[in-house]
Amino acid sequence: MKLDVLKQEGDELVLKISEVGPSFLNALRRAAMFEVPVLAIEDVYVIQNTSILYDEVLAHRLGLIPLKAELKSYNLPSECTCKGKLCGKCSVKGSLKAKGPLTVYAEDLKFKDVSISPVYPKIPIVKLLEGQEIDLEFVAVLGKGKEHSKWSPCLVWYFNLPKFNVKGANLDKITGIPDGIIKKSSSNIEVLDWTKWLPGYEELLERAGVKIEYDPNTFIVFVESWGQISPVSIISQATNILQENFKGLKLK
Repeated sequence: MKLDVLKQEGDELVLKISEVGPSFLNALRRAAMFEVPVLAIEDVYVIQNTSILYDEVLAHRLGLIPLKAELKSYNLPSECTCKGKLCGKCSVKGSLKAKGPLTVYAEDLKFKDVSISPVYPKIPIVKLLEGQEIDLEFVAVLGKGKEHSKWSPCLVWYFNLPKFNVKGANLDKITGIPDGIIKKSSSNIEVLDWTKWLPGYEELLERAGVKIEYDPNTFIVFVESWGQISPVSIISQATNILQENFKGLKLK
């Protein structure tokens, strides 16, 4: 397998991976999205809620707020010595109290572990009017995306590398593709920036008579983290998870 980093900026990573089949790449995608653990609010205990939102809606919003944490400090409940009873090694408690009139944001969440904070502090949770208030306690635990999407750390998607045959095509008819993405010549089309390429551009080329084939073993891979951990760390952990899973594979 060959790997080239096309873009590494903030929470986005774009890779060119070749000499690998789609089955392996899809396994890596699934491991990244559904097997790499992150922290999320799981249980919410409502002491007081006179806001416009039902208790269930409020709890759902809290669960979907991405959280930054020192993940090495926590175990998965299923792997913890407490056997899933949610001790301090696999869970952390927190609270949320507010009285209107004001807007409650993710930054208002208070955790017992001060190293934990929301990735996006200004996510609005609820707007409280005069006389309205909320008083909540909650428990955040480590989990995996295969259990619930709130524990998914990223989005990963990819496409096969397209190859262009311009024989018989009228390249002057190519419209709709922004400048700086492709370079046209009488005998070739070169993609200058795969990080900005969209599969929809291929239809625009086909309208101009360009014939497109796909390399079955070369892919452009996009990894977009929600911010809990870096996309490089996500791919690294996903690779380790696959290696561990393969250790238990027995072939006859």
